[in-house]
This record gives sequence, C-alpha cells and structure tokens, in this order.
Amino acid sequence: MGKEPKVLAIILAGGEGKRLYPLTLDRVKSAVPFGGAYRIIDFVLSNFVNSGYSRIKVLTQYKSHSLNTHLSRGWRLSTLLDEYVDPVPAQMRRGPHWFQGTGDAVYQNLNLILDENPDLVCVFSGDHIFKMDIQQMVQEHLDTGLPVSVSAIPVPVEEAPSFGVIRIDEEWRALSFQEKPREPEPMPDNPGLCLASMGNYLFDARFLTDILSRDADNPDSSHDFGKDILPALAMEKKIHVYDFSRNTFPGMQETEKGYWRDIGQIDAYWQANMDLVAVSPVFNLYNPEWVIRTYRPQVPPAKFVFADEANRRVGIATDSIVSGGCIISGGHIDRTILSTGVRINSYSKVSESILFHDVEVGRYARVRRAIVEKGVKIPPHTVIGFDLEEDSGRFHVSTGGVVVVTPGDFTRVVKETV
Repeated sequence: MGKEPKVLAIILAGGEGKRLYPLTLDRVKSAVPFGGAYRIIDFVLSNFVNSGYSRIKVLTQYKSHSLNTHLSRGWRLSTLLDEYVDPVPAQMRRGPHWFQGTGDAVYQNLNLILDENPDLVCVFSGDHIFKMDIQQMVQEHLDTGLPVSVSAIPVPVEEAPSFGVIRIDEEWRALSFQEKPREPEPMPDNPGLCLASMGNYLFDARFLTDILSRDADNPDSSHDFGKDILPALAMEKKIHVYDFSRNTFPGMQETEKGYWRDIGQIDAYWQANMDLVAVSPVFNLYNPEWVIRTYRPQVPPAKFVFADEANRRVGIATDSIVSGGCIISGGHIDRTILSTGVRINSYSKVSESILFHDVEVGRYARVRRAIVEKGVKIPPHTVIGFDLEEDSGRFHVSTGGVVVVTPGDFTRVVKETV
C-alpha cells in the first residue's frame, strides 16, 4: 500500500457576489447565511474535514470581516494534530491591487504552498452547496497520472452558458474547456446536457506552481483558471475530468447523488434553501455520518407559545427549519427557514421565506416568498410578497419574484411618507 499523499486545500472565498446583491452588500458571498444555522462556506469546509483533509487555507478579499469572524469562532481545528482552517487576506504581493483572477489569487499565495510542501493542492470554490467525498477524486486523480483534475457535472444546455463547459474523450480527458460560452457544445451521448465545471480543481503541487508562474508572466492572460489556465491545459490534454455524479459519501440518500448548486443568484439561492424543508428533502442536513459543521452561538432552544385555537393565536411551524433562540409567539410559519434569534409575533403568517438572524415579524404581518436580512423589524400589518408590482417600489425583487428585504428598506419608506 502506497504512502498517502499530503494534500493542501485552498478555498477561493473572495468573490464579490454581485448577482447575489443585496445579500452581499455587507458580506462576501461565502459568508451569506444558508439553511438557518450555516454559512455557505461551511459546506466545502465540511467536505474537506469529513474526507480527512484538515490543512485548509481560505483566501479572502472582498468584505471579509463576517467570514473571518465565522471562521475564527467555528473552525478552530486541532493545531496539535497539524489541522487548521486559516483565513488568508489578500496580501497584494504584486502591487497595490486586488486579485486579478482566480489563478492570480493562488499565485499571490504560492509561498503558502511552498511552506507546506504538499504533494497535491485542491483549489475549490467557497460558494457552492454540495456534499463530496474528496478522497474519491484524489484517488482517481492519482490513478490517471495526469497533473490536473477538474470535477464536473452534467447540466441542461440552457444553463450551460453560466459555467465552464468541458468537452471530453472516451477516457474523460478534457479536449477543450470554454468559460461561459454563448453556444455551449452538448455531450455527444446526450444532446440536452453539457458537462459543466464545478470550480473544483486538483493539481500536482509542483505542476501548479510551474503553470501559475508561467501564467503570471503572460501579459495577454487575465490570470483566471476558467478563462486562461484550464483552456490552455485542455489543449495540451493534461486535464482529467472527474465525474461528480458518481461520487458517494457515508449516509448518502439517493436524491443527493450529484446534488450541486451554484447559488450565485437570488432565485437559485432561494430555491436551494427551499430544497431543505421538504419532508424528504433532496439535500439532507440531518445525516450523522456526514455532518455539516459550523459555529453554534450560545442561545436558548427555540420556543413555541400560545395555543389559542379559538382566536387563531397559535404558535406553529410546518415544513420549516427553526434555529436556536427563535420564538414563535402566536404566529405561523410554513416552508420557512429561520436563523438564530428570530421572533414571529401573534397572528402573523410567513411562508416560503428565509429569515436571517434577529428578524422580528410584527403582529398580523404577512410575508411570502421573501428573504429578510439580519436585524430587520417588519412592522405590524405589513404585507410582503403578494403584490410584486408594489413590492418592487419598496424592495429588491428578483426576476423569479423573490422579495429581498433589508434593514434600510423600512427606514426609507418611513422617510418617503413623512
């Protein structure tokens, strides 16, 4: 039996997340809450730790305070066992400017790779929702003998222009890699699907340092993995494509096979959260064999009060996720996700919505298909999500009709009506 390779994980968590605005107004995309108790970055970090890889560097850049706080509170691994999750701010090693691309982000931190001296380097995105046993990708990478592996999954042709699209041969070696093509090439055996990159890459460490140094010296490059580096390597036939749909993990249910969501847009983010609240969810948070880890604040248990059915004052939650510290005080939530410290007051009704930390819903308010930002106080009798034309004058409304409510929205409405 051969020696286990030394693996270093690098998580790209500096994305601005413009398409997820206004949820990224004050935080980086990977720090956006998800599923009530988590942040988006918890999923990729949990995948690495559950797979047995606990040397992790998180490259940060844009509005990273919320992310840094979360990592420092919730991801303190055992330094005695040489396990760590280290946030690494942009160090501007090439001058006073931000990272120029995903490749440049790693290049500017090559010193970290040289210091660790790993055999393999995983470069993964920090803003997707999925579960993955990364050991399986590592083993397949070693078996192929190629210096690069890219995880990929079939997606409908109409969605493919949002991704890097890969064309492969019969041995799953990449023949071409096109970043967000206008006319994506479908898979030969399934014309309705394209093979899309998941933004998760695995490199032989020495090869990675060589190609990044070469790319850094190229004045015509935008220094991005998807736009420059991987297309060139595909032409050289140096990329193995890992079929994520074959990946398994302990306790996996059938609906989770191949589950991966790019939640870079409001509607996709909302839908991925709604995937969690079904009786038999397609993405299961309750698997004790593959735990999603996070920071747990010190709050009391959730509380449901009032059972006055005669006057319809009943604290109740149906098909919902309720985090610690929440109080359902005579209101009703349905297919809704509550983060820590939310209060739902009497006679109010919230459905198909996501409420961030410390939101309060006033009496008789009605909220539907909404995302409510941290700390928002919804006044009594407010109606949200039932008249999108009216809502668009007060709030941000997505193309799919999801209303996003931020703390400044009600302040602005009050000022406009004074």
